[in-house]
Amino acid sequence: MGDTPHNPADTLQRRGLMFILSSPSGAGKTTLSRMLLAQESEIKLSVSATTRPPRPGEIDGVHYHFVTPERFQQMVDEDDFYEWAEVFGHRYGTPKGIIRAALKEGQDFLFDIDWQGTQQLYQKDQQDVVRVFILPPSLKELHRRLKARATDSPEVIAARMERARAEISHWDGYDYVIINDDVDVCFAKVRAILAAERMKRARQTGLIPFVRGLMA
Repeated sequence: MGDTPHNPADTLQRRGLMFILSSPSGAGKTTLSRMLLAQESEIKLSVSATTRPPRPGEIDGVHYHFVTPERFQQMVDEDDFYEWAEVFGHRYGTPKGIIRAALKEGQDFLFDIDWQGTQQLYQKDQQDVVRVFILPPSLKELHRRLKARATDSPEVIAARMERARAEISHWDGYDYVIINDDVDVCFAKVRAILAAERMKRARQTGLIPFVRGLMA
């Protein structure tokens, strides 16, 4: 098959997308995110700006864009965030300018954010956003997974379970919902969604010149 002519339709220019993976804690979102980043070369994790100081080993521009509280406020005032929030006294936000420029070049971004961040992102730029929610097979199984981590006290687990119930109640604010009973099956579904969304006519900006060429 080595002499098959290259098909230019395979490499048409397209606009990137913002791929949101949300789930309650323990439903497998972090594992799925890692798998996706390892196997999909055209998607990268969205890097947030934050006012919190870097932890050992964290690199500016890779893990976070570390900014001063003054600079962060300036970005808020200039409407340069898709979404931002304050968590434990530090502020975190998704910088709009950097992402918009990369989307135009066909770069996909993965977002690991909750339903509130998802809502804000969708309101600012719904044409580029794909929302995927991961559900646990049951709350009993979710509790078992959180307990199996052996990192949290019973009080923390109880708080996480309460938060999980609140997160699950927003399942209908997503485009796709997947039950994560088997991580490999779930991952295959996540990749299928990503592949289909990349092929949407509106995102394939190279189609217009390609079709013009066909009809010339």
